[in-house]
Amino acid sequence: MSTLSLIIPCYNEENTIENCVEKVLKIAKNQSFKLEIVIVNDCSTDKSAERLLSISEKYPEIKIFTHEKNRGKGAALRTGLIAATGDFVGIQDADDEYNPMEYIELLKPLLENKADVVYGSRYLLPDTRRVLYFWHTWMNRSLTFVANMFTNLDITDMETCYKLFRRDVIQKIAPTLKEERFGFEPEVTAKVAEMGCRLYEHAISYNPRTYEEGKKIGWKDGARALYCLFHYGAHIAPLPMQLLIYLFIGGVSLLVNFTVFVGATQAGMALDPAIIVSFIIAALCNYLLCISILFRHKARWNTPAEILLYMVSVMFMGFIDFCTTHFLITMTPFFAIHWSGAKFIAAVFGFIGNFILRKYLVFGPKRS
Repeated sequence: MSTLSLIIPCYNEENTIENCVEKVLKIAKNQSFKLEIVIVNDCSTDKSAERLLSISEKYPEIKIFTHEKNRGKGAALRTGLIAATGDFVGIQDADDEYNPMEYIELLKPLLENKADVVYGSRYLLPDTRRVLYFWHTWMNRSLTFVANMFTNLDITDMETCYKLFRRDVIQKIAPTLKEERFGFEPEVTAKVAEMGCRLYEHAISYNPRTYEEGKKIGWKDGARALYCLFHYGAHIAPLPMQLLIYLFIGGVSLLVNFTVFVGATQAGMALDPAIIVSFIIAALCNYLLCISILFRHKARWNTPAEILLYMVSVMFMGFIDFCTTHFLITMTPFFAIHWSGAKFIAAVFGFIGNFILRKYLVFGPKRS
């Protein structure tokens, strides 16, 4: 008989945690699976700990973990996901926004071996619902749209609480998770996509609560989610997104190149040293952005070989940059252009050349 493990992160949920547990316990009645409940108290400051003590006395089989310091929902989930022993592992918030009975339907694609991961979507099923917070819903839908752009998935609700995994899948992912708060959602979605998991969605109901009723997520978490999508999803992004990211990296490097050159010449540095210094600094900026964003997991070379190839490409493009800038500035008076225009044109040539070399030589994907 299969076992379903549900992870319940709890932070200041004294009013709802007991009711939540009672609802969750009903899931396995008359079903063909067993239930494991793992609760993680993330250093609650209300009476949640007392409620959990009462729960443990009533249901000693429930596993309860406690963080001595408040670390965030992502950290609580990581603790629970690693501790879970069930064949399938899902997430249940400690409030009354989600109906645990819907896990019975979410389990079906996994039990039928159609899926490795199932998301419960709040936006698939047109039904009666509580109307609340336009901007919160807009943020959720926008983050889902951006997540799809980075992961090449086609999900409708990336920020949903209800995520259900095969245990072998989530326990490969869980030890690598780094986000402590609500960044868990985009991070785990990016890693599910990177693993090539079979992902299904199933419509679920949703009864959102207000901030006065205890809702905790805010706009700062939305901003963090965007960062997480960029940080964890860029290196697996499809070609159109890779091109946009290349443009971003090249644009930043171009701006650095141009700014340093202007600053150096205005400070009195001679033309040739200014060209060289600005290019070296821009090249360093480009490399750091490349390895931290776009190619950090996909380069075919070991680190020394990668650095060597990068230096060769920099020297080659540096020579092109130097010759182009010098030529444009020192042309005959009839064709001469301002030094800033010459540097800009040379930087554009550098951007195109660097794009080709980074893409196909230095950071080319691993060969099978």
